[in-house]
Amino acid sequence: MPWLQLHVTVPAEHAASLETLLQRLGAHSVTLCDREDTPILEPGVGETPLWPTIRASALFDTGVKAADIVSTLQADFGSNTTDINFEQLKDKAWEREWLKYFEPVRCGERLWICPGEQAPPDPHAVNLLLDPGLAFGTGTHETTRLCLQWLDRANLAGQRVLDFGCGSGILGIAALLLGASHATFSDNDPQALQASRDNLGRNALTTADWHICHAKDYKPPIRARFDVVLANILAGPLVELAPILQASLVAGGQLVLSGLREEQANAVQSAYASTIEFDPPAQENGWLRLSGTRRPD
Repeated sequence: MPWLQLHVTVPAEHAASLETLLQRLGAHSVTLCDREDTPILEPGVGETPLWPTIRASALFDTGVKAADIVSTLQADFGSNTTDINFEQLKDKAWEREWLKYFEPVRCGERLWICPGEQAPPDPHAVNLLLDPGLAFGTGTHETTRLCLQWLDRANLAGQRVLDFGCGSGILGIAALLLGASHATFSDNDPQALQASRDNLGRNALTTADWHICHAKDYKPPIRARFDVVLANILAGPLVELAPILQASLVAGGQLVLSGLREEQANAVQSAYASTIEFDPPAQENGWLRLSGTRRPD
């Protein structure tokens, strides 16, 4: 069915109250976005930051009375609500709409990331067929692309790989297609685990090639067993997970970390300094990839 979408701007201190009111008025969903394009890359521990000015969007059934909603907003928030407007939306599978703009991406010399519904541009390349669903990881973001470029250059023949924070499964699947013998996928988002399963099947990889587990169930093996450990997440979790990721990596194994900004590199490297000999970082548009080798025990 079609929808009626409300847009309204408020100062950040009113965001929570506005969201509650919109839900009480019958909104099926409420999305809060930055009105001024102010970046918040990663909150501190215990922080839930918001941008100074919030643009809220709410979806209603078309049968609601827009004038009544506006009157209620103005009565509750007065001049704090600005730029109030409505638009009609046709019913679509919105989570699928963006796939219209998902084009094949080349990552290195051998590897292409291709939408599952399109023919690969180079049938002789290593083509990873991908539908991320609702999970992160298409190869278009700098952090993912930096990891894929590392994998494209690596000799992965017979290697055992851990993809921690796997999202769509793109990194672990790329490793398998590039010669790895086995990959373990772990994430704390059930949608990511399902997307990884779907994409493994899409690339004709059998269950003998891979294992999937929720991040809360992942424990480092008593004897480290992974030759390559990949983690494309954020700087804070990379620091917190350092003991687990290091314990998973064999001596001489390769660690690949991404999802951090240049100014966060020292903190992340320090968390791994006791076991990892880092290579020079790779950088793209302010995003960094750190890679290195685990020293002998």
